[in-house]
Amino acid sequence: MPDTVRIGLVLPDVMGTYGDGGNALVLRQRLRMRGQDAEIVSITLNDPVPDSLDVYVLGGAEDSAQRLATRHLTRYPGLQRAAERGAPVLAICAAIQVLGHWYETSSGERVDGVGMLDLTTAPRTERAIGEVVTRPATSALSQTLTGFENHRGGTTLGSDAAPFARVERGVGNGVGDGTEGVVQGSVIGTYMHGPALARNPELADHLLETALGRTLEPLHLPDVEQLRTERLRR
Repeated sequence: MPDTVRIGLVLPDVMGTYGDGGNALVLRQRLRMRGQDAEIVSITLNDPVPDSLDVYVLGGAEDSAQRLATRHLTRYPGLQRAAERGAPVLAICAAIQVLGHWYETSSGERVDGVGMLDLTTAPRTERAIGEVVTRPATSALSQTLTGFENHRGGTTLGSDAAPFARVERGVGNGVGDGTEGVVQGSVIGTYMHGPALARNPELADHLLETALGRTLEPLHLPDVEQLRTERLRR
């Protein structure tokens, strides 16, 4: 077990539009509450992406920011190398598109992605905005997932990628098959904002357990459970 768990917050200067940087804060806090030292390593456009961190999170952004992120991650492929060795990666909203084979902008221009995920994304005619409720499609999770989606992407998964969840309410990937997000190797992608890990602590602990290679003792946090109950009720 590392003395200090290092959480990579990837490109918050361009991929931080919707407050998804809060996911890194949740991971750090849940570790500290268990007596484990943890730090957030902020990786901006001025920094190469290290491949040595324990867990990585990326957030959402607009078209122009996606281009900058794609260019940077291609130039500095530390994230790709980290995922290849099994480091957990959480990609939110536009980050899914950036890590795919290609995505189309709102103007219809196709942009090559990083190629970490076997998926492509094209714009939908209508924007998906509002609460989304899903059931996890991976055996690693059992609890209902909640978040707030705000995107126009229609994401089609290839044969090497699997859906992260199945939509019960909302749009999700937006291609008519009821899927939400993606799982491929150690990478999890989802369109859920919230931040997603504040609203889905089981997912947060799954990422941490993957990073640490061991099972964590559960945290009993009534305020978090109340938040989940309220979100699901709404």
